[in-house]
This record gives sequence, C-alpha cells and structure tokens, in this order.
Amino acid sequence: MKSVYLGLGSNIEPKVEYLKKAVEKLAAEPEIILEKTSSLYLTKAYGYQDQADFINAVVYLKTSLVPKKLLKTVLKIESDLGRVRTKKWGPRTIDIDILFYNKLEYQSQDLIIPHPEIKKRAFVLIPLIEVAEDPLFIEDIVIKKWLQKLDYDQDEIKFYDEFPNIKLNKK
Repeated sequence: MKSVYLGLGSNIEPKVEYLKKAVEKLAAEPEIILEKTSSLYLTKAYGYQDQADFINAVVYLKTSLVPKKLLKTVLKIESDLGRVRTKKWGPRTIDIDILFYNKLEYQSQDLIIPHPEIKKRAFVLIPLIEVAEDPLFIEDIVIKKWLQKLDYDQDEIKFYDEFPNIKLNKK
C-alpha cells in the first residue's frame, strides 16, 4: 500500500457536507484505507477571488491504486458530487488534488506528483503539515520550510473546525 495525501476544498454550500461526502466516498473504495483527516480551514479564494471563501482539508490514506487509477477515482467522486469545471480556480462543490503519492515524482499530461502548487499555498501546507506522518519534501526542502518561506496574510487561512465524523462503508 502506498501513502497518499489528498487536498480537498469546497466553496459552494453546504461546503463541509461536500468535504465529508468526498472523504466517505474515498473511504468506501475497496483499494483505499483512510488513515487521517486534518482539521478544516476557512480560506480566502485563490486565483479567481470574486467568489465565496473555501473550506479546505487534507486527508492521509493508503492505497493500492496506481496514480492514474487514483486520479480516475478522485475525478469520479468530484463528478458524483456535482463538480462542474467552468472557470479556472472558479467555484466548486468539491476539489480533490493528489498532493503526494509515496515519494513518487511523476508527470503526465493530466497529473503531476507532487502537486506543483503545494509550495505556494498555505491552505494546502498548513493542513498537510498537520497530518503528515513523515517529513515530506518538495525540491529537497521539507514542507514546513516552504510554509515558513511563504508570504501570506494570517487572515487568508483560519482554523474552522475539526473534520466531522464520517461513516465508513467498508464491507
């Protein structure tokens, strides 16, 4: 089983419910074992800013799915929860990004691991550091250092709540 970190976000109500349902769907997958969820963080919109604030979180899981199959699974969950891609960085019911997949460095037309934007985003780094089981590195620099180097306003990301309890539908 490979260690994987996924970033989740939603800015269409009910935001927390979309995050909860996404994690329940991930946990229901036979090839996925949910290990840990971060707290929820309220985050100002990134990129396109004329939209509602986001709720973000990170989940740590183990999986036997290869990266492309995991991406397919994540995209199906997004679709099942009503995700429609109309505008880059626009509003969404749910967004699920593969942040890390083991220590793999991977690049294809539709997937880059580690996610190339991690080091620029406090709303990813803060919950990622919260759940990281081992030190995680980007360009040979531990992610905590990336957060320290990041110039961000403390008002951009705030603790919102603990992640809600989820129902595990494993058989």
